[in-house]
Amino acid sequence: MPFTTTEPPFRFRRGTRPLLISMPHVGTHVPPQLAARLTDEARQVPDTDWHLERLYDFADELGASVLVATHSRYVIDLNRPPDGASLYPGQSVTGLCPVDTFDDTPLYAGGAGAGPDDAEIAARRETVWRPYHRQLADELARLKAQHGVAALWDAHSIRSVLPRFFEGRLPDLNLGTAQGASCDPALAQALLGIAKEADGFTSVLNGRFTGGYITRHHGQPAQGVHAVQLEMTQCSYMQEALPFDYLPALAARVQPHLRRMLEAVLRFVESRKG
Repeated sequence: MPFTTTEPPFRFRRGTRPLLISMPHVGTHVPPQLAARLTDEARQVPDTDWHLERLYDFADELGASVLVATHSRYVIDLNRPPDGASLYPGQSVTGLCPVDTFDDTPLYAGGAGAGPDDAEIAARRETVWRPYHRQLADELARLKAQHGVAALWDAHSIRSVLPRFFEGRLPDLNLGTAQGASCDPALAQALLGIAKEADGFTSVLNGRFTGGYITRHHGQPAQGVHAVQLEMTQCSYMQEALPFDYLPALAARVQPHLRRMLEAVLRFVESRKG
C-alpha cells in the first residue's frame, strides 16, 4: 500500500542551553488511509507515551530544546534502527513498523499479513523517521557547536505491568545509558541517586530498558554528547487504561524529581563546556 501523510513529522522548540529533550513515542496521528486498515483497538493507539509534553511542561523554563513526535509508533517507531534490527535480541520486541500491540494482539484487521510491505516501510521511513532523526542530529550538532557539549534526554513512559516484555511490575523510573556507553558514568550515578531519593517511587539503572536506538546511536560521551533514556511507569502520573487521563495530583508528585534529574544533567554538561 502507498503511504502518504499531511501531518508534519515533528514539533520542535529551540532552547538556550545544551539540553535536547526527545519524545519519540508521544505521537497519536495515524493517516486515515492507514487507520482504515487497523483494528478498533489499534485505532485507540493504546501504546502511546501519553501526556509527556504536559508532564515535562517545565522544559522551557530550563532552557531545553524539545523535539516531539506527531505520528503514532504504529506508523513507525522512531526509537528503532532504520533497518529494523532488534534492540533486545532474544526478547520479545515490537518492530520498526509494528504489526502487533504491547498485548501481542494484531494491529491490522486482516492480521499480520495485512501489514506494510517493504515499499511501504521505506516510504514511512523516508517521510517520518528520517526527518525526525535529521532534526535530532542537527540540534545536537548545533548545541555542541554553541556550547562545546550537549545532552540528550529521551523521554518515554509505559504501562507498569506488561507480561509480554517483563515479569511483575516495572520500576517507576528506569534510567538507561546503553549499559554505560551513552553518557559519562558519573552523570548516570548522579541521576540514579536522585531517582533513589524520590520518595514513593522505585528506580533502576540499565535494568529491563537500557535505552533504545536514539540513546545508543546519539550518545557519544567521548565527543561530549551525553544521552540518557528515562522510561517511566504511566501509573506515576496518569491512568494506564482508557481513557488514559492525565492525573494532575499524581503527576505533581513525580514532576519535581524529573526536574531535579534534568537540572543535574544541565549542571553536569555545563560544568564541562568548551
